[in-house]
Amino acid sequence: MKDAILASDLGVDALGFVFYKESPRYIDPIEAGKIILSLHPFILRVGLFVNADAEFVRDSIIKSKINLIQFHGDESEEYCNQFNLPYIKAIPMKEDINLLECCKDYKSASALLLDTFSEKVKGGTGEVFDWKKIPRKLSLPIIIAGGLNSENISDLIKTVRPFCVDVSGGVESIKGVKDEEKMKEFMIGVNDATL
Repeated sequence: MKDAILASDLGVDALGFVFYKESPRYIDPIEAGKIILSLHPFILRVGLFVNADAEFVRDSIIKSKINLIQFHGDESEEYCNQFNLPYIKAIPMKEDINLLECCKDYKSASALLLDTFSEKVKGGTGEVFDWKKIPRKLSLPIIIAGGLNSENISDLIKTVRPFCVDVSGGVESIKGVKDEEKMKEFMIGVNDATL
């Protein structure tokens, strides 16, 4: 609760809640709902899922009151579209990734979230991918994740000009525990780069 309120006070646009039980950042949808009740009403409330059963997604939406979904698995566009909420599709940046095709495959997405590829985990690697792999003109807005922190966020924003950024590990003291100073420094970097 304290981390969410601090993030809100720092001016974030969205807060993410991980509904993937294998993640150290997992939160029960009911607990997420309690936090969401305390948030400013204009902050997007994002629920993150990985290859989840559709019934679990529906149940989590009701219990948590999220208003945007982020899919980090192998979900198809048809699957992503069934929940009557806007969604973001995470794309792991593999060597042979074709983002132009991804935009076509998920044309109904609100945005694509580009994250570092890992054989072991679905997101949350803490590693940066090569931003030069991102084509200049894509048909969907782009969100960048993967290894972001206060030291590289200004460079990313000035170089890539993403629609927005997604940070987790870069503002934590340990996995799942946010660090107040790191959060403040990160937001200073974001604000400085967007002025």
